[in-house]
Amino acid sequence: MSPTISTLGERALVARLQQRVAPAPGFVQVGIGDDAAVLRPARNMDEVITTDSLVEGVHFRREWSPAESIGYKALAVNLSDLASMGATPRASLLSLALPADFPLADFDALLDGYLALASTSGAFLVGGNMTRSPGPVVVDVTAIGTVGHRRALRREGARRGDELYVTGAVGSAAAGLAMLEAGCLREDLSGPARECLARYERPEPRLRLGGIVGRARAAAAGIDLSDGLADAASRLAHAAGLGIVIDADALPILAGTTAWARSAGRDPVELAVAGGDDYELAFAVSPKRRARLLGAARRCSSLALTRVGTFVAERGAWLERDGERTALPGGFSHF
Repeated sequence: MSPTISTLGERALVARLQQRVAPAPGFVQVGIGDDAAVLRPARNMDEVITTDSLVEGVHFRREWSPAESIGYKALAVNLSDLASMGATPRASLLSLALPADFPLADFDALLDGYLALASTSGAFLVGGNMTRSPGPVVVDVTAIGTVGHRRALRREGARRGDELYVTGAVGSAAAGLAMLEAGCLREDLSGPARECLARYERPEPRLRLGGIVGRARAAAAGIDLSDGLADAASRLAHAAGLGIVIDADALPILAGTTAWARSAGRDPVELAVAGGDDYELAFAVSPKRRARLLGAARRCSSLALTRVGTFVAERGAWLERDGERTALPGGFSHF
């Protein structure tokens, strides 16, 4: 029988984790092993702090996704929040609620995914918690970043006539999840379908572009697409007391997303605006700052940036297709 985490016990698991964490950067005064971490403040910077959880049965299923991807995604979704506000990652906290029979190999793989992204992003692991769960696996992360004083991008800055831009492609993660829900086996997926699965399991937080846009003051507001483009656009509009019109023809949808949606009898456009888990960024940008935004995007040449909508005076959210406006579908909601 394969060893489980209960074979080692809590202290040994913490020690196992601690041995794998790289040497602490200079600003970490106290890291893993004490009651709390102690960080030296970054000079002349504001701190940005976010937290999010992945819950088995809600955000992932262990029979579908490898543990390494679960660990990676748990940190990625938090880093996406930092990116949306123009912040640079600095540290992170990881808390795990695990059943006693959780395989030790999966514990190690989960850490592999988490620590790999922590290393490349700069979100150094400084602490957390570990507890037994009688039911689902819960991976809870807190990420800490920094941003120039009063430079954090917020949701409330859009004005009438501003344009809505989105990074990357939308709907791909929702298509990847739909494939798993339909019983597709990952070993049978290839090409565009495999790319959709990767975007669901291993979203790439857009940290570089978010930081550049924030420092350049190229956007009036920003948000990440955790619950879908429709949800994000509606939130930006609501925060500004405005409405939003999304242009269906402008949406950046990958070929694999369109192919899957049509094969499943679904509308690719609706999947693109209502599907969650994209973790792309959306920016509200005035026409006067458009050149500044596009200049920032050129510094991230491999990342597409697409204008998909316009903020309007009338409150509400609409999808414009073939010259007609209909109510924008809602995004993902837990309740």
